[in-house]
Amino acid sequence: MDTLLKTHNKLEFLHPLNGFYSEKLSNSYPTTTPKLHELRFGVKKSNPKWSKTTCVRASSTSSALLELVPETKKENLDFELPLYDPSKGVVVDLAVVGGGPAGLAVAQQVSEAGLSVCSIDPCPKLIWPNNYGVWVDEFEAMDLLDCLDTTWSGAVVYISENSKKDLDRPYGRVNRKLLKSKMLQKCISNGVKFHQAKVIKVIHEETKSFLICNDGVTIQASVVLDATGFSRCLVQYDKPYNPGYQVAYGILAEVDSHPFDVDKMVFMDWRDSHLNNNLELKESNSKIPTFLYAMPFSKNRIFLEETSLVARPGLPMRDIQERMVARLKHLGINVKSIEEDEHCVIPMGGPLPVLPQRVVGIGGTAGMVHPSTGYMVARTLAAAPIVANSIVRYLGSDGGLSGHQLSTEVWKDLWPIERRRQREFFCFGMDILLKLDLPATRRFFDAFFDLEPHYWHGFLSSRLFLPELLLFGLSLFSHASNTSRIEIMAKGTVPLVNMVNNLIQDRD
Repeated sequence: MDTLLKTHNKLEFLHPLNGFYSEKLSNSYPTTTPKLHELRFGVKKSNPKWSKTTCVRASSTSSALLELVPETKKENLDFELPLYDPSKGVVVDLAVVGGGPAGLAVAQQVSEAGLSVCSIDPCPKLIWPNNYGVWVDEFEAMDLLDCLDTTWSGAVVYISENSKKDLDRPYGRVNRKLLKSKMLQKCISNGVKFHQAKVIKVIHEETKSFLICNDGVTIQASVVLDATGFSRCLVQYDKPYNPGYQVAYGILAEVDSHPFDVDKMVFMDWRDSHLNNNLELKESNSKIPTFLYAMPFSKNRIFLEETSLVARPGLPMRDIQERMVARLKHLGINVKSIEEDEHCVIPMGGPLPVLPQRVVGIGGTAGMVHPSTGYMVARTLAAAPIVANSIVRYLGSDGGLSGHQLSTEVWKDLWPIERRRQREFFCFGMDILLKLDLPATRRFFDAFFDLEPHYWHGFLSSRLFLPELLLFGLSLFSHASNTSRIEIMAKGTVPLVNMVNNLIQDRD
């Protein structure tokens, strides 16, 4: 559950198909990447320092939460970035458009191989505003444990008032400042040049491309990588775009107290007793449910996020905020101040971009968000070496490839047939989740987290491929209650047929 798009607190939630994405996202480069998960096994976290924001004091009533607007100050890293010099007219090997985790990771790794790289971003030193959460084992596999500032020994899932699942899998929060600092330092030492601007147009020739920026500068590059998130700034799509949407409202808050164990993070809380006194909210939540996602840093500091897992169209932000207020009041959580808040909209599923095409993509712009969960940060960071190695191999080989031939090979490495089949299965899962009401959702996750850890770990972390995913599906069906099996068969038949047809038609 990564935070991929953060909108200003005062904005109303607008459905992306009604112009929000096309108008707002096209004017910025959202960073690529999913919610909070990972750190060290069994090690209790050290509390992260309060960031440089002005905390707004709340009144004693829970309803005042919706009126709190943190006066956040954008924080930039203290780096002297080596700038791209357009007067030299140099053709760089790689131009990376977008300075999120995925873009910087590829820039770092391609430059390590001795190739010239230019990173283009409107705010290259700005600390990413998003909260990223990861399972610890994912970051451990990438040798990034030092970039986690908080860890929990495990997680908890509240299925209902009477049912709870304890997950024995460490979870952690990414230190955004440290991760970006680490990446920027390596990029600088490798000779990456930076240009502070927005790319508004790309013109391709046979062996190079011209990136025209909004400041009038034109940058020439052999390879162009679009890492701009869901703005889909440069990467092209040729099929109707109708994804599901994960929508969430979160706050990092100082509270009088909270009822959660500080050694465990709350992965999902599907309880709805907080809505018993509001039948209208309870009925709407029963149809399109939301859950609480919480990371307790101490007894008085906690990140709380009310989340709609997936819906089409996305659930209005105001509805999510109202449900959060009711939940916090029911739990006896009195918010004293809010350090940060975030409005998150994550497109899930939908078609892949045109494969192949001249511009290479990674992250949200390349369809890499997990269609069933909304996770992406660990997946894209793990994919960065694949993209980087592919660019280095084909650009630097004897009689190296160029232009469309090169980008074709990179796209093949990023989206091989087994990854496309995996994504098709995840989209099948999303299509079922879209149809589940609260009781059915509870039954689904009751069975899901009863699976062998290999299966639910692998599903959430994109480690299972089609043969194992079929076994995962059979195991889930066997663990499900009879009622849940009937629901899966009734609601999953059409999505299953669509998945099979898509798998048959998709060939290398």
